Amino acid sequence: MFTWVSSESDRAQWQAFVDAVRETDPSFNLDFSGPSYNDYYTKAKTRMTASDAPGILTTQAARTKELVGIMAPLDDLIKKHGVDTSVFNSAMIKGMTVDGKIYALPYDAEPCVMFYNRQSFTAAGLTEPTTGYTYEQFLSDMKALTADGKVGIAVKPNLMDNAPGAFAYANGATALDDKGKLSLTSSTFVSSIQKAFDLASVNGYAKAPSASDGDEVAQGAFTSGQAASIIDGPWMYATFAEQLGENLGVCVIPSDSGQAIGVIQGSGFGIGKNCPDKDAAFKNIMKLVSPDVIGKVARTRGTVPSIISQIDGWAEGKPAGNVDAIKFLLDRGTALVTPTNWNQIVTSFTQYCPEGYRGSRTAADILKDLQESAG
Repeated sequence: MFTWVSSESDRAQWQAFVDAVRETDPSFNLDFSGPSYNDYYTKAKTRMTASDAPGILTTQAARTKELVGIMAPLDDLIKKHGVDTSVFNSAMIKGMTVDGKIYALPYDAEPCVMFYNRQSFTAAGLTEPTTGYTYEQFLSDMKALTADGKVGIAVKPNLMDNAPGAFAYANGATALDDKGKLSLTSSTFVSSIQKAFDLASVNGYAKAPSASDGDEVAQGAFTSGQAASIIDGPWMYATFAEQLGENLGVCVIPSDSGQAIGVIQGSGFGIGKNCPDKDAAFKNIMKLVSPDVIGKVARTRGTVPSIISQIDGWAEGKPAGNVDAIKFLLDRGTALVTPTNWNQIVTSFTQYCPEGYRGSRTAADILKDLQESAG
């Protein structure tokens, strides 16, 4: 299997899948290798067209379009083997579908959430947010939490897994419109990004990030108590919980209506276009995404399972309110589906967004430039 292996944590995750399958099939074997995540999508296009290419590869729902040229559609194999795709999170299946064909089966479904410090909310006399959270209430809370050199929320210089993109999707905007065209300049997308910028430039409830900041700058502000909240993916749950323990809270993304739409990201397994025995490869994928295996990996690795019936494995030991927020967003989620030049767009956003957070440019101005340069 060709996949990203950026760290020992990545290696442990792929091994967790292998080990989970072996519990019921001791003869199962799957070798995996690959570059770091940052190099993966470029190198996959070369590696998967080589004569000795692996049969299976991984992809994220958001970037499946980029790999369609080297992946085989799975529809015929799904039908042949009677795989019920309705058991998987519907947003993830949509994300793995390009031009009406399914190219991968998902193993996780990760909705962006707002993490908050429960102790900070209590100390400020605030009621903890739940599955209903309006932007108006959020602003009121941020005001109460910003004091004594501390801020209400930490922000990164990123579009997604961060306040700007999460606000946009929570309010119903998407990166692509119904016709698959880039829609960064839609009124809802623009107003939501401006709300994120205003947290720093107008309200002072966040500190403006620098383009060179890594994620760890904002994440460190949150875990150290310098910021009372942060918007990020649930893959950060274990890391934040290690620092905050029982004080780690999870709620939905604040939205104008108070009933947020979740933006769901995740990954899955597909088959290389040149794989000589696609049927055998698919049988292995069926083992990797069986409910039992997905549940075991969710329990041991903390991935939010793509099959909702397995959520209990992920939920073990977590406060009920935190789990409810994840379930709510999974039920009301939409996939992050992006154009093939998405990497260019998010890189440009990282470069220009500090100007928005400092108030020297508006969201409308920045997004107009991104839309025009991306085509």
